[in-house]
Amino acid sequence: MLTFESWEKNSQPAFPADSETKGALEVLKWAYQTYGERLVYACSFGIEGIVLIELISRIKPDAQIVFLDTDYHFKETLETIEKVKKRYPFLRTQLQKPEITVEEQTRLYGEDLFKTNPNKCCELRKIIPLQKAIAPSIAWISGLRREQSDTRKNTEYLNLDNRFQKVKVCPLIHWTWKDVWRFVSKHDLDYNVLHDQGYPSIGCAPCTNRAFSEEDLRSGRWSGSGKTECGLHTS
Repeated sequence: MLTFESWEKNSQPAFPADSETKGALEVLKWAYQTYGERLVYACSFGIEGIVLIELISRIKPDAQIVFLDTDYHFKETLETIEKVKKRYPFLRTQLQKPEITVEEQTRLYGEDLFKTNPNKCCELRKIIPLQKAIAPSIAWISGLRREQSDTRKNTEYLNLDNRFQKVKVCPLIHWTWKDVWRFVSKHDLDYNVLHDQGYPSIGCAPCTNRAFSEEDLRSGRWSGSGKTECGLHTS
């Protein structure tokens, strides 16, 4: 079995990037056959997440999904989760909370940590909770696409995740923004309405603005801070 520990010894399987789903369905089938219950999908419930949930439901209707509930999310994001739960009632969706509340965080680190030290805020409310949520797993699924940003252009279907010491599975690496929306439209899937209001990438409300550029779909995240990633995808 391909694991973090055996990464160098085990050869990685090949997947057909020219298939109907550009390898996504094939990657997911392999991943669930290989890891079973030791595989978890960490979903932000953005538009890529909606695609992956639909594909995952075809393979493992009772798959485990983790959402990092930072206490800073848009109400529209939480409403989207409820819609998805109704559509896929057998999926096991877990809302993973940080170990400290916003009030406790303010007491310890000061007001609006997301402004004064956004990296620390992400560490407390995203990185540590995800580490806890996926601790029992061998691998986890992410909706990264190469087209999203320069920091993601070299992402592979299977990645060695040094931060969490897991195998990170990224089925959508070859999908374009148009591919994602065509799929959602074709299957009439529920999605976050903020996507229709200029938010291609949706995270915590205080750190998410409308995108400034169609060429950089993540340009609305942490705008003006020089920060481009929350840290979940930084090995």
